[in-house]
Amino acid sequence: MTRAANTTYQLLSWPPFRQACHTGFRLSTVTGDQQYIKASAKYFAVALFGGGGQVYVGRHDRPGRFSPGSTPTLHGHSGAILDFEWNPFDDGMLATASEDTTVKIWSIPEDWEPIDDKGGSKAGSDITESLVDLVGHAKKVNLLRFHPTANNILMSTSSDYTVKVWDIETAQNLNTFEDMADLCQDIVWDYRGDNYATACKDKAVRFVDARSATLTAKIEQAHDGVKGVKVLYMGESGKVLTTGHSRQSGREVKIWDLNNLSKPLVTEKIDSAAGVLMPMYDADTNVIYLCGKGDGNIRTCEFEDKEPYFHKLNDGFRSTTALKGVCMVPKRALDIMGCESARLLKVTNESGVQPLSFYVPRKSDAFQEDIFPDTASNIPAHTAEEWLSGSSKPPETMSLNPGLSNHSNGATNKKKFATVSSLTAELKKANLRIKYLEEKLASAGISCD
Repeated sequence: MTRAANTTYQLLSWPPFRQACHTGFRLSTVTGDQQYIKASAKYFAVALFGGGGQVYVGRHDRPGRFSPGSTPTLHGHSGAILDFEWNPFDDGMLATASEDTTVKIWSIPEDWEPIDDKGGSKAGSDITESLVDLVGHAKKVNLLRFHPTANNILMSTSSDYTVKVWDIETAQNLNTFEDMADLCQDIVWDYRGDNYATACKDKAVRFVDARSATLTAKIEQAHDGVKGVKVLYMGESGKVLTTGHSRQSGREVKIWDLNNLSKPLVTEKIDSAAGVLMPMYDADTNVIYLCGKGDGNIRTCEFEDKEPYFHKLNDGFRSTTALKGVCMVPKRALDIMGCESARLLKVTNESGVQPLSFYVPRKSDAFQEDIFPDTASNIPAHTAEEWLSGSSKPPETMSLNPGLSNHSNGATNKKKFATVSSLTAELKKANLRIKYLEEKLASAGISCD
C-alpha cells in the first residue's frame, strides 16, 4: 500500500449476521497443525466427522445450513483428511492430504451448489473420483501448500519427516527434502516460490532451496516454548515472521532477517494464552492478522521494513466464540467498492463457518486505489517446467478496479485433467467410431488390414 511510513489506518469488523454464516457441520475431530478451513475466491472447504475422509465444499455466495446425509460432499480417501489446499490459479481445484498417506487432486464442478439460494440443503451427487493421486509418502500426510507463482506445483509434508514437491499434472515427485529430525508443524513458500521454510517440532526453522531440496539456512531455536511454531515470509523484504511461545509459555511474534538468522530483529510479546498463533499476512497492505486457536479475538498490526517493524492497529475483531481454524479469502472475492480490505473465514465447533470482513471506512463511492493496489492474479507467472529449469518471477498481478477489463472476479483458466471415467468414456466412444468406419470400409470392399 502506498502511504507515508508509520501511518496506520482503521480496520473495522463486527460479527456477521447468522444468515451470512454456514452452519450445521459436525466437524472432523482430528487434531494437528492445520488451519481446518481453506478458501479460494469462489469456494471454501472444511473436513467433516465420519469415515471416508469427508469434506464439505461450500460457496461463499451460498450461506445456509448443512444437512448430513442430504447435502453433497467430497470423499474418496480411506483415512481421515488432515489438510487441504486450493490451487491459486484454479478456484475449483482442491488438493487433500490424508492419514492414508496419499494426496488427491479434485475438480469442483462449475455448477456446484450444495446450498440453494434460499439457504437450504440442495440434493446432488457426491464427488468421489479424484483427478490425480499422488503416492510417495510413507506415513500420513499432514500439510499441503500450492506454489504461489508456478502452475500445478504442490508441496506436502508427512509424519515420515519429509517434504515433497510434486508436479500434479504428471503426478511426479520432483524432489524430497529429508533433513528434518522431527514432525513438521508448518511449511510455507517464499514470495516467488524459489525457496520454502519449514517449522519443526525440534524448534528449528529450516530454509530450503525448493528446486534442489537442499538446506540453505537454519534458525536453530526459533522459540523456547514447546507449542507449535508458524512461519511467514514478509513479501520480498528479506524478512520472515515466526509465532510461538516463550520459555514462560507466553505467546510471542518474532521478525528475522534472512541475511542474519543468529538472533531476531524484534520480539513482540502478545499474551499468556496457550493456543497456537496462526498469522495471516496481507502482502498488499502489510497487515498481519494474528489468530489464536481457542481465541475469540483477532489482533491486527502493520508490518514495516524498518524499526520498530510492528505498528498495532485498532482492536481488530472481538468475540467470545472460540476459534478452531481460520483462513484468508483471496482479494479477488472481496467487496472492493465497499472498501472490504480483507475477509477471514473463522470456523468454530459451535457456530460453523463465519465470514469476518475487515473494512477501511471511506465516504467516497470511487475506487480506492491506495487501499487496493494491484494484487496477485489467478494467472501463473510460469509453467512447472519453466520454474523447475530456474525461472524466478513474482506473482502475476491484476487491478482490483471493477471498471477495468482485467478484473477477473474469480474466473479462472482451468487446466483440464482427465479422470479414469472420462478416459474410459472417450475410449468407448472412439472404439464405436472405429467399428462404424471399419464397417463402412468393408461394405465398400476396402480391406482394413
